Amino acid sequence: MYRKILPVILILVLGVSACGVSFDLPVITPGPTQIDPIEVPLPENTTGSTRLVVTFGAGELNITPGADGLVSGLATYNVADFKPEITSNAGGVNITQGSYKLNKVPNFGKVINNWDLKLGTAPMDMEIFAGAYHANLELGNLSLTNLTVKDGASDVNLTFSEPNQTEMNLLRYETGASQVVLKGLSNANFSMMEFTGGAGNYSLDFSGVLQRNASATINTGLGNLTISIPEALPVQLTIDGKLANISIGSNWVKNGNTYTQAGTGPLLTIVVEIGAANLVVTDK
Repeated sequence: MYRKILPVILILVLGVSACGVSFDLPVITPGPTQIDPIEVPLPENTTGSTRLVVTFGAGELNITPGADGLVSGLATYNVADFKPEITSNAGGVNITQGSYKLNKVPNFGKVINNWDLKLGTAPMDMEIFAGAYHANLELGNLSLTNLTVKDGASDVNLTFSEPNQTEMNLLRYETGASQVVLKGLSNANFSMMEFTGGAGNYSLDFSGVLQRNASATINTGLGNLTISIPEALPVQLTIDGKLANISIGSNWVKNGNTYTQAGTGPLLTIVVEIGAANLVVTDK
């Protein structure tokens, strides 16, 4: 994976060099592999949700349920600057990858930076900020009151395989030229969802159990967007995409740029703003 994503950092460095800023940096050989435990207990005397901020650079991030406290896991790395830092205060908990000091260029093919985290079931307002990374995020059966993910050139699979155990106010995802797959979105139990993408490949799957009326806005530029919606789910879908190539099933009723699908239960309202891209709406 590092052969795919970490060279992005090197390209940025070379791009700055091309702008007239010269670099004469030695190549650093990664050191011995370090494995650090990450343990965050449940906050004391907390009412409402705990704010959890995870800041990760380049590497592999895995998150699943299963912690007894707030967070439990391991960080595996072989560049000393990547050592994770944990801070807690009245504003919440921050787990941050150490900043790489650009006085040497790393040997990207040998760099290791992997986090494996488990989350507890206490209510939390979670934010993930990441760069060029690969992630598997299983967030089902947690109690997320809000979720924000902002990343760069990424390869992400985010899944709600089980229903979120509390009502989520906002699910926000912002990404760039990435490969992003979101599954089981109805299980997230959100009131509002906002997805913003650049030029990438995005798959948004609204399977699961929709427990209340919900709305989603999806804004993408170039690339490919696939939206999967179960047949039995009542949906109003509005598409603003004059330059887009749109493929949608025959079970939808079209009125202008608005499509409706009959069903039973809560209503999902989706607004898509898309550029010169490919949009596929399917029930698969």
